[in-house]
Amino acid sequence: MISAIAIDDEPLALDVIKVFCNKIDFIKLEQTFTQIGEAVKYLENHKPDLLFLDIRMPAMSGIDFYKRIAPGTMAIFATAHSEYALEGFNLSAIDYLLKPFDFNRFKQAVDKANEYHTYIQNKEQVSEPYLFIRADYSVIKVATADIEYIEGLDNYLKIHLYNSKPVVARMSMKSMEEKLSPRDFMRVHRSYIIPIKNVVSLRNKTIYLKNAEIPVGTNYAEKVQQKFS
Repeated sequence: MISAIAIDDEPLALDVIKVFCNKIDFIKLEQTFTQIGEAVKYLENHKPDLLFLDIRMPAMSGIDFYKRIAPGTMAIFATAHSEYALEGFNLSAIDYLLKPFDFNRFKQAVDKANEYHTYIQNKEQVSEPYLFIRADYSVIKVATADIEYIEGLDNYLKIHLYNSKPVVARMSMKSMEEKLSPRDFMRVHRSYIIPIKNVVSLRNKTIYLKNAEIPVGTNYAEKVQQKFS
């Protein structure tokens, strides 16, 4: 069960969220607030898993409020102003709902929250069958078995997938390494991570996958040789 609160200065908007939450069995909407100050007091003694946040409110924007709360709390922003989508995304929000939204769009957002919540609870496992990647103003579920290789591009990563278009995400190679099991994935170059099981051969500092050739970086050559020789 995911515990949640909603903050919006429009009571009718909160009523919509209440009705929609009542239709979903894994969400418990504990409180709603029309004023930021009341929500701040509530959070001093409670730690909900998820926040539904309006962005444009009189005392403080939902974005500024989210920056001040405990890290790791999931958030779904809801607003009538699409120009705030990028900033909400950069704050690692689960999703961004543009008002007015219907139940199907709301359900899509909370389904992402539920999957991410389950993922975080189980992240101590040695190997995860999938990753949650923040891309395209949303959270995308990527099966690790579908990853062909991962390519670093300045401040972005390009996750090449079998039978699907690549996923481009704004994150570092180090952050990606921390998400992946070292038993299943290996960094072989400052700009490449590969699935170990997909290696066909290694020749002259080049790793051959089924559909790709990946260079081996100088700083990674010894580790690669030990792994595949």
